[in-house]
Amino acid sequence: MTLISVTILTGFLGAGKTTLLKRVLHESHGHKFAVIENEFGEENIDNDILVTDREENIIQMSNGCICCSIRDDLRNTLIDLAAKKHEGVLDFDRVFIETTGLADPGPVAQTFFMDEDIVASYHLDSIITLVDAKHASQQLDERQEARRQVGFADQILISKSDLVSADELEQLIARLKRMNLRASIDKVHFGEVPLTKVLDLQGFNLNAVLELNSDEETSASHCHHESGPCEHHHCGHHHHDDVKSFVYRAERPFDAVRLESYLGAVVQVHGAKMLRYKGVLNMNGTNRKVIFQGVHQVMGSDLGPTWQPEEQRESRMVFIGIDLPRAILEEALEQSLV
Repeated sequence: MTLISVTILTGFLGAGKTTLLKRVLHESHGHKFAVIENEFGEENIDNDILVTDREENIIQMSNGCICCSIRDDLRNTLIDLAAKKHEGVLDFDRVFIETTGLADPGPVAQTFFMDEDIVASYHLDSIITLVDAKHASQQLDERQEARRQVGFADQILISKSDLVSADELEQLIARLKRMNLRASIDKVHFGEVPLTKVLDLQGFNLNAVLELNSDEETSASHCHHESGPCEHHHCGHHHHDDVKSFVYRAERPFDAVRLESYLGAVVQVHGAKMLRYKGVLNMNGTNRKVIFQGVHQVMGSDLGPTWQPEEQRESRMVFIGIDLPRAILEEALEQSLV
């Protein structure tokens, strides 16, 4: 059975989630989406409604897309949708979950790894976060929900960039990169975005390549000077965000038993602060890469492709979280090396 691909769309209030969804739903792309909204706000996804079943809270739109509000909880809504698809009552091949502007995407993402019934029907593709360029600085300063949404993202789309100066936009992008080294960052104008930036991003695919830009990695992890914190706008340490990311690299291979023991212990204690983490590992005793990732306390790993003779066998891991216990993590990882 083909799993139903799921995209979580998040972003702070007014960032443009509904605008983006409307554009995606109206494009001629051949996909049939089911959209789950935490709540129907004043502005529904579409006013061009063919059928409204008020008892079920499911709305069928003219192009075959459907929308439903969460009646009970996300799990029940997903199971109900999968059952209706299996019975031929509803026809869709992908799901968008639009969270409320104040939502933490973490528990939503964990649903797709911890619940056997959900795992049997769905595959979480990515978390997409909309960031309002005009109001992002204040929101990121004042609201941890906004910072969490950035930390969880696989793809960050910046809206309303035309309302700020080039320098302000550059500062915002630099800040977002410090908070989340993994995510791609693109600008979006009134919801216009190529589907390649939205679908099949494979953010949770264990075999997807871990892309890290070495220049960005260096500036995000090591932006400091002997005289003190860097005041240049590319560095922007004056924000002191609690959501940060860092990269760990090691050429010596890991001992599998020690890594599971040491890293598992850290995750059990500090997992609530660890938003997303992912790595390509050089593991002792195998010629294949080991790919691992986690969301909060939920970790998973799998064997990836074989190390090629010309490749440098180096473990690379990126951690994104709130006040990350970096020293503790690094010590646990060092203790796990052969």
